Formats: sequence, structure tokens, C-alpha cells
Amino acid sequence: LSLQCLDYSSGALTGDLCEDLCVAQKLVYKHCLYYDRGKKVIQADWRGRPIILKSKKEIFSSYQHLSMLEEVETQDIPETELLLMVAVEVKNVLGLELSNNTMGPLWTRKKGPRWKAQVASMWSLLQQEEYIYFSLLQDFSKHVLRIIGSCGHFYAVEYLTAGHAWHKTLFPLENVVGPSLAGHRSRVRAITDIALSFLDMVQHFDNDFSHRLHLCDIKPENFAIRHDLTVVAIDVDMAFFEPKMRDILEQNCTGDEDCNFFDCFSKCNLKIRKCGAQRANNNLQVICDKIFRRWFSPNLRGPLVSLPLQLQLQKAVQECAEPGYVDAAGHQRTLKSLSELYHLLRVTQRELQRAE
Repeated sequence: LSLQCLDYSSGALTGDLCEDLCVAQKLVYKHCLYYDRGKKVIQADWRGRPIILKSKKEIFSSYQHLSMLEEVETQDIPETELLLMVAVEVKNVLGLELSNNTMGPLWTRKKGPRWKAQVASMWSLLQQEEYIYFSLLQDFSKHVLRIIGSCGHFYAVEYLTAGHAWHKTLFPLENVVGPSLAGHRSRVRAITDIALSFLDMVQHFDNDFSHRLHLCDIKPENFAIRHDLTVVAIDVDMAFFEPKMRDILEQNCTGDEDCNFFDCFSKCNLKIRKCGAQRANNNLQVICDKIFRRWFSPNLRGPLVSLPLQLQLQKAVQECAEPGYVDAAGHQRTLKSLSELYHLLRVTQRELQRAE
């Protein structure tokens, strides 16, 4: 982060966290959590609380420069022109048309000192899909990370512990239920509550935006759990709204295997050798397959929940995890699975409450 502070002191970049990082020393580097081809995820301490700093590229100058900044005095660029540039960039990245009044979270800079650095910093952030997702969804979704602030191309988000495939319960539950409550009954109760939050997230991403949000890389490492047991998507590099998803899936093919984009599958039309634009599976099916299967197995559930209910849950998860089909029957089957899982998990909650 020393290069970041050099760029800040030279006036190349700015942000609401730069002063704390570079001058007041209230934002302190702890360690690097992830580094791959320039993408950096850092754990830091900000005013006594842990946070995460993220950037898709390590160096500010690696981002595409806004040539307009050299051609005119930035103070002379009308606000409407900047908002139009933001809208065009969002359309390029997400495939979404946004109105000016939706731009609020993405364009909060005001004219004044360091105006040119503000615009340059904004432009570097707009080239990062995750930043756009988190910013746009801040006020609409409890299932995405909260953005705390930024400095140049690095943006800070709340610190949450990610899941791990090797963890027995996939998520370190002692972080959310506390070590004293990490007994078997508390674990089962927490898993039931978290599973319900996953279902809430599925419904929310399917229905609550202007377009469905598809998650194409579903694994424990890409989610975390808040203290209230809400599921949070912490890595949305592979999340796509419906228009962009259709563009990605519609490729040339010789068989169905050519139509698989990570966890998002389509079907190959052999007559025209083209993948269908509509996704054949869905978020719920992949969550059932990759997360719920691990949870709702006999070795984890134990004697706290009645055997008939355990068997019903296992059967419901198994059916939910089966690959779907792109037709009305497939859609109905998904709705049935969602409804059945909600019902069985709520019955599980009641059984656990009675046992206590």
C-alpha cells in the first residue's frame, strides 16, 4: 500500500480512506489474504475494527485512464456527462441500463479540491465488477458485502469469515454462535437458520431486482455468515444479471458440455450448433448440490431431529440438486423444491425449540 500513498501524496488519487491510510495511520495493513494476477485481497485494521481491502489490479496506473482528464479542466466536465459515462461503463460491465437516479452509490464525488483525482479514482473503481455490484446493491440487499469506503482503486468492505470446503460444517460456526454455544445442538440450530437464509437469498436474487442475478461460482469460500446468521455473497466476480448471462451462454457448440460456464449450464441446439441463451440450471439447484448435500446427511444431523424429518430433508435436498430443464415444468419443480425446503427447515426449527 506504500505505492498507494505515494500516488495520494502526488495528487493522482484520492478517497475517503486515504487520509486514515496514508497520514493518520488509522488504517493499518495486517496481511494479504489473496493475490492472483494482480487481484489483491488484504486484511487491515481500521480504527480498531477488522476490514477487507480489495482491488482487481495491484497498481493504480494499471487501470484504463480516462483520456478526458488530460483534454479539459475536470471542473469543466458537466455532472450530466460524468453520469452518462458511469451509465455506459455499468452497461459494459453488467449489461444493465441504469437511470441517473440509480447512479447515486456509484457517483458520490463533489466538485472541489482534488476533483481530478476524485474522477480518476472513481473511474478505476468502475472498472471493477465487484465494486459496482456491491455499490448498487447496498441499499437493496442484506446478502452482499457492505462497502465502507475507498482510496484510489482499493475499496474497503466489512470483514466476515469465509466458508471452507474442508470445514466439517462448511462455515466456522464458533465465529457466529460463540465457542460456548458450539455444541452439537447449537450447530444444528445454526445450520438450519443459515440454510433458511440461503433460501431467502435465492428468492431475493431471483425476484427482487429488475433482472435475475445468476451466481456461477457457488462454493463455501464465496460466502460468509454474519452474526445474525445472514448469508452474504462475498465474492461476486462470477455473478451476472440476466442480460449478461444470456450473452455469456449463447456460444457455438457441438454438445451440451460446450455450454457449461462454471456453475451455469445451458443446452446445445445441435441443429444450429448454438448454446441456448437461457440457463438450464439455477442458483437453488447448485446450492442444494454443493452446500445442502453436505449439511443434511445422517452423520451431521444426529439424534436431535426426528428420523422421519431427517429422511424427508435428505430426499428434498437430493431432488432439489438434480439438474433442471429449461421449460415450465422445470420452473415449477424449482418452486416446489424451494417451498418444500422452507417448510421442512421451519419444522426442524420447531423440533429443536421443543427439544430445548
